[in-house]
Amino acid sequence: MRKQSWIKRDPIKNYFPLPNEIYSLGLSSTAIAAYGYLLYREDRKTYECLASYRMIGEAIGKSVTTVRKYVAELEERGLITTERTSIITKDGRKWNGCLRYHILPIRSAIKQFNERQLGAAELGWARQKAQAKLSRRCATQKPSLLPSRPTAPTAV
Repeated sequence: MRKQSWIKRDPIKNYFPLPNEIYSLGLSSTAIAAYGYLLYREDRKTYECLASYRMIGEAIGKSVTTVRKYVAELEERGLITTERTSIITKDGRKWNGCLRYHILPIRSAIKQFNERQLGAAELGWARQKAQAKLSRRCATQKPSLLPSRPTAPTAV
């Protein structure tokens, strides 16, 4: 029996890292796909990439308007920032270019997510405390007597 030699792959060469924490931020699957594509396209030294909504949509199989919605979700969650670019043609006209995406550190997005979760928990706790206080107040008060309507005299 002959020994088969397999080609060893460099673990970093043809792959890009997708942080595990991305799955705990409550993102939709399309937002994760768009984020993955942006990480695939980014320059590892500057943490930037240039891509159009159409280019991202073709890569992940979604329409331009859908991609725009999920890129806005990524921006809201603090994973990326976008910057508009422009190009100047040979005849001097200025045109809109692609968006420049800045990939932000995942730790800042996790911190922002945790702060939002903590704020929501504190709001729920305050609401629950106010509800308990209101129910205690209502329980200690005597039911108010409604003024009775004068009734017509009864015939005897």
